Amino acid sequence: MNIFEALRLSHEIQRALAAQILETQGDSPERNHLYTELKHELAAHAAAEERCFYLPLIEHDSSMGQSRHGMAEHHEMDELVDELNKMDFASSGWLAHFKKLHHKVFHHLDDEESAIFQLAGKVLNEAQKISLAKAYEEEYAKFRLLKTPVSSAES
Repeated sequence: MNIFEALRLSHEIQRALAAQILETQGDSPERNHLYTELKHELAAHAAAEERCFYLPLIEHDSSMGQSRHGMAEHHEMDELVDELNKMDFASSGWLAHFKKLHHKVFHHLDDEESAIFQLAGKVLNEAQKISLAKAYEEEYAKFRLLKTPVSSAES
């Protein structure tokens, strides 16, 4: 497995959780469970991705800007999550605010897959792509085991 395949697996989990949350209502156990899972997924993915994908890309002039942009978007998502955490699941404002997070997540993942992956494919060799996938999977698993959200700002 290469780094792109490893990241796409996590991307699909994020997309599925975000889409499922939109179908929940009010302060339900289902919404609470799915949102908790999404928070953990976003945090673990961002921390591992920044360490094992973006940091190596920053070393290259051609991918530095896009890498920084991707990390900035992680921080924007962290801020949206922080705001959602302060809101009541049952409020209409929560769902409206969640839709902003949903949009940001989908935008970020699409941006990575359509632009950043192509740049990375040009600057990383095959051995690096495989090595980074292994490192990403290890970091991701470590953060998922924590089961407490770790903002990408802490990574």
